[in-house]
Amino acid sequence: MNKPIQVTRSSMPKFEEYIEEIKDLWDSHWLTNMGIKHKQLEAELSSYLYAPNITLFTNGHLALECAIAAFNLTGEVITTPFTFASTTHAIVRDGLEPIFCDINPDDYTIDTDKLEILITDKTSAIIPVHVYGNICNVNEIERIAKKHNLTVIYDAAHAFGVMINGVGIANFGDASMFSFHATKVFNTIEGGAITFRNEKLTKRLNDLKNFGIIGPESVEYVGGNAKMNEFQAAMGICNLRYIEGEIEKRKAVVERYVERLNNINGIKLSEPQLGVKSNYAYFPVVFDEYQMSRDEVFEKLKAERIYARKYFYPLTNNFECYKDRFDVEKTPVAKYIANRVLTLPLYADLVLEDVDRICNIILNKQP
Repeated sequence: MNKPIQVTRSSMPKFEEYIEEIKDLWDSHWLTNMGIKHKQLEAELSSYLYAPNITLFTNGHLALECAIAAFNLTGEVITTPFTFASTTHAIVRDGLEPIFCDINPDDYTIDTDKLEILITDKTSAIIPVHVYGNICNVNEIERIAKKHNLTVIYDAAHAFGVMINGVGIANFGDASMFSFHATKVFNTIEGGAITFRNEKLTKRLNDLKNFGIIGPESVEYVGGNAKMNEFQAAMGICNLRYIEGEIEKRKAVVERYVERLNNINGIKLSEPQLGVKSNYAYFPVVFDEYQMSRDEVFEKLKAERIYARKYFYPLTNNFECYKDRFDVEKTPVAKYIANRVLTLPLYADLVLEDVDRICNIILNKQP
């Protein structure tokens, strides 16, 4: 029987390397609260991402919640429903109203042609989402935001290390959230970060992730506990040493998928974006009038113990927890893509023979 293939698999350093990295924690007993490894990883990530300012969090979701809180946003926030649950939940949990803009059918990011009409006197921010490593129209978003005096916080969970025209993606907007979850291109087991323009936000973000405590006897904000611990940071230090090689391995997987699945009637692949250095985070395929539906392909792969993912499905504006609150018909392109998209297995150690096996199943070809 063929071995199972998961949709993703975490990149990890050698066991001995990680043990060596965490060994001195037994000497210091400093396990959390922004210790030495936390600070080291923060500095190394600031350099790698070309980020002007950065602070680390225990996960990307709490990072996004804290970023929203740090900007004192009110009222409405324009975003997209074609995203992971975290994006919408963070807005709602911070007491704001998400206003959903549709996506464009090419790269699945927020459709900037439909953005400005959604702005009202209640709008305080835009939270666009870089999807699958595809980058939003950052220049147009900046133009619109400046015109209407809006904060821009990017959900960059999929965009670690991506560059556009030689500029690190962390440099766009007022802030960007990165996820370092185990399934991502770069991981710290769990983890996340906020990169931001205004250096003055550093203290506020660090206070918010530490219960709002600003001194031994002073709690100024209603904060939470979102500090990255030293074991997470140590994993990140190790993984960052190999990130370029890991991305190159992922690139080889993507190139084989493209070689096998490109120019097939009914199968739509994402086109590379001009000027963008990709991180090859995901490989989305849209099945549109193919010989099998997306769900049929999903089940056929599953029967062979190959686990693809309907990502993103359902749309966040169609979740049960938001029943009757939003109208999914107002984002028809997002709905159309969500019903047809499948992300195929992709990770650095996925061998090309397994990529061929996956493609053969999709194409109904014998190996």
